Amino acid sequence: MPITEMLSRNARMYPNDISLIERDPGVGLRREITWLQFEHMANKLAHVLLAEGVRKGDRVAILMMNCLEWLPIYFGVLKTGALAVPLNFRYTAAEIKRSIEAVEARVLIFGPEFIERVEAIRNEVGWVEKMIFVGEDCPAYASDYRELLEKAPETDPGVIIEDSDEAALYFSSGTTGIPKAIIHPHSNLVSACITENRHHLQTKEDTFLCIPPLYHTGAKMHWFGSLIVGGKAVILRGVEPRWILEAVSEEEATIVWLLVPWAQDILDAIESHEVNLRDYRLDQWRLMHIGAQPVPPSLIYRWKKYFPNQQYDTNYGLSESTGPGCVHLGIENIHKVGAIGIPGFNWEARIVDENGRLVPRGKVGELIVRGPGVMKGYYKDPEATKSTLKDGWLYTGDMARQDKDGFIYLVDRKKDVVISGGENIYPVEIEDFLRTHDDIKDAAVIGMPDRRLGEIPVAVIEVKPGRDLTEDSILAFCEALPRYKRPRQVFFDKIPRNPTGKIEKPKLREKYSQDGIAQVI
Repeated sequence: MPITEMLSRNARMYPNDISLIERDPGVGLRREITWLQFEHMANKLAHVLLAEGVRKGDRVAILMMNCLEWLPIYFGVLKTGALAVPLNFRYTAAEIKRSIEAVEARVLIFGPEFIERVEAIRNEVGWVEKMIFVGEDCPAYASDYRELLEKAPETDPGVIIEDSDEAALYFSSGTTGIPKAIIHPHSNLVSACITENRHHLQTKEDTFLCIPPLYHTGAKMHWFGSLIVGGKAVILRGVEPRWILEAVSEEEATIVWLLVPWAQDILDAIESHEVNLRDYRLDQWRLMHIGAQPVPPSLIYRWKKYFPNQQYDTNYGLSESTGPGCVHLGIENIHKVGAIGIPGFNWEARIVDENGRLVPRGKVGELIVRGPGVMKGYYKDPEATKSTLKDGWLYTGDMARQDKDGFIYLVDRKKDVVISGGENIYPVEIEDFLRTHDDIKDAAVIGMPDRRLGEIPVAVIEVKPGRDLTEDSILAFCEALPRYKRPRQVFFDKIPRNPTGKIEKPKLREKYSQDGIAQVI
């Protein structure tokens, strides 16, 4: 069954039930649609695209901020048999151009936030035959989404889609290099629905609060667990703690997926009395889960102090594994907080050395996974595909270890490991330690060149508002670490993270190498 059938089924079974709600507290906006309206919007766009000559296997790029139209547009593309290509809303004009050319997209659907960037490249993207604008005041060079849909039929377009047909191209996050386009067939998307629902036990009565960007696999694949049962979802534009708590309270949300910075901000707002939990209805909020980056155990211990009755889960995954779920902690395993968990439903995981051989438990190696969500490959990049997929296993590039109970602990990205004087140093371990300091909001550790040791660990610290720290105080705090793991220098700065919460370490390396870090002898 292709994933589009899940939408059609919900429209048949729950036509008048609310499917999606959009909240934009910054402008006081709230909109909602039913499952039948969702289906009709998707069908209408499919007819529009088919009339423009879009056919099975073509690529349609989506460049939009989270909004009520986002998911109906995504499903409208899928209903034509074409591949949806969500683009990162932080892309520059040059990156948008490069991505469109990389996948040879025939259509670009974009929102008002991107007019300037699209205008800069619109005469340079030869593959694009049509641009569709979603918003007010449509530019002259694009077609108006609303006008197009007004004239289109609501009926299913009738394109026959098989499970094995390619459905979407997702670009990797690019935190370690140039993003690559990842191919996922319909069967992968359906497997994400099943895995997510099995992990978090969504029912028709659950309401999922969606905050992360929908262009990424994380937010969408977590929502898939609600799609499969016809559950309601709230799309929140904005991440201020007050807005999140208001949305949970007023929409009676039961499940919220957060990124580490947002959870930290909520806790900081509680502890600074910026928000008062008694002002919100939160009793129905049963599950908070986090993914997309390593989760500091200290953060969860703080969270449980204020939300002791909530379930918690950590979710691990990659865009190459159709998002989160190939490994997860499990709501019943809070005693193992700090681990990313055990293989997810229908998944296998191993930790191997550089030759692909299993390493003993407790030893660090590369995490590899196998399951129904493993990508088909990288679009038109057989060499990269061959180096990442081996005998059905997806080589994640993440270094990990497994404890005696089989729980997996993420150590670091393979490319982020610092080798100092022949010793492997895993920055995540140091970052977790630094975040236990009461005055530290966030931390990143990178390796910088050293004439004698090859590399040295360097810490970049983001201090909590109103707190004061010095390099000497941080170095003294780090004396609790083994000597070889202690940062040799400390810099105070904001930690750059991408929209899915991952630390953008290439930016830090570039910045501080340009600043000329002293060589420690």
